[in-house]
Amino acid sequence: MKKVIKKQAKLHVKTGDTVKVIAGDDKGKTGKILAVDTQKQRAFVEGINIVTKHVKPTAAKPQGGIEKKEASVHISNLMLIDPKTGEATRTGRKQGENGKLVRYSKKTGEVING
Repeated sequence: MKKVIKKQAKLHVKTGDTVKVIAGDDKGKTGKILAVDTQKQRAFVEGINIVTKHVKPTAAKPQGGIEKKEASVHISNLMLIDPKTGEATRTGRKQGENGKLVRYSKKTGEVING
């Protein structure tokens, strides 16, 4: 039996990047990426797409109640903010000095670290 190896998609955003929301209810807001789900191509962004969740009382949280937390956003609705200029930019990939692929800003042409 053959083993099927799924190739992981390379995304234009990573955990820790500062991004701007370009579509949806939170359009225009910026935030830091907390986590990325590469399979579903979704990201959790700090302070974006806040939903209310009703929590049942448990041993850990005997009070229960209503929690506000971030829900995921599709990465197509996010645009990376260039750390140098502070503006939203498209990204590309090119060969770095050490032979690895690096992300760069299409606006300024500068390599984006991270």
